[in-house]
Amino acid sequence: MYSTTYHRPSSVDEAAALFAKGKEAKYLAGGHTLIPVMKQRLASPSDVIDLGKIKDLVGIDASGDTLTIKAATTHYDVATNAAAQKAIPALAHLASVIGDPAVRHRGTIGGSIANNDPAADYPAALLALGATVKTNKRSIAADDFFKGLFATALADGEIITAVSFPIPAKAGYSKFPHPASRFALTGVFVAKAKSGDVRVAATGASSNGAMRVPTIEAALKANWSASALDNVKISASGLLSDIHGSADYRANLIKVMAQRAVTAAG
Repeated sequence: MYSTTYHRPSSVDEAAALFAKGKEAKYLAGGHTLIPVMKQRLASPSDVIDLGKIKDLVGIDASGDTLTIKAATTHYDVATNAAAQKAIPALAHLASVIGDPAVRHRGTIGGSIANNDPAADYPAALLALGATVKTNKRSIAADDFFKGLFATALADGEIITAVSFPIPAKAGYSKFPHPASRFALTGVFVAKAKSGDVRVAATGASSNGAMRVPTIEAALKANWSASALDNVKISASGLLSDIHGSADYRANLIKVMAQRAVTAAG
């Protein structure tokens, strides 16, 4: 056994100070990644700093053309929040299909994107909606935030405080879930901005994590319809190939999920 000191700070500043004092401290959000790896002895932090009870990190606000979700807000709260459902229905839907009820009631948006699992749902939404990740130190555009497999632009000790989403004209999300984990075998988020710009991102398909899909973006910008993608070909290069599906299979899923997402968006 190894010893770990558990902390429950009441503010972001207190959490950051505790992290700085720890020899090998870790932040705890929902705990769906940290707790399992601690059980497997793959991580042995000197201090576990629980961010879940910091009131300033919980809440959802729709103001003007922006939906802001604070980092410790659970998937369940995003899925059921009236402001989120009205502003970006596709984002509320995405939250509703993450994991199972136990995961949705405990997991948080900040924890999900900080971990950047290659099959997580939220990264696709951030990329497609052109979101901004806000931390206790700065603001980071989604395009600059995700750096590859389980990697982000976060500095050591930096805390995500909120995610800001521009409210689109239309958006949709569709995923083909793994039957056991409910992670995305492949999921695609499509968004059409009020300016007419189109952004599309896929998760669960690439070996580098969530990615933009330029070929689908171009097709939908010319014609926002599922049929516009009938003849689009997605390259299998760089896509995951494992016991759950080959790279070619995932390439096909990207197109199919994109068509379903566009249909859902209307």
